[in-house]
Amino acid sequence: MRISAIELAGSSKTTLRDGSPGLARAFARIERDRGADVIRITFFQPNQPEDVHEVLADDEGDQRCAAEMLQRALDGYEGTNSEVHDYLRILQYLAD
Repeated sequence: MRISAIELAGSSKTTLRDGSPGLARAFARIERDRGADVIRITFFQPNQPEDVHEVLADDEGDQRCAAEMLQRALDGYEGTNSEVHDYLRILQYLAD
């Protein structure tokens, strides 16, 4: 089995009048092409252009920085170590 892409939706930015969650603050697509040396992360945020970042697939430090960036963008705040680690674990599915 090979995972080639993972899509994530961030926490809800607003709550609708009926109390249900509104649109997510951001979305991210994490992907790695077969044989590529990098993991590509594309951020989608309402009313903003796509934002693409590349992470070295064999560099844990680079992946950790990317996990911090993912957590901030999708959750909307600077998270704890365990929150960042959740995103790091997702990146590791596509890492070397």
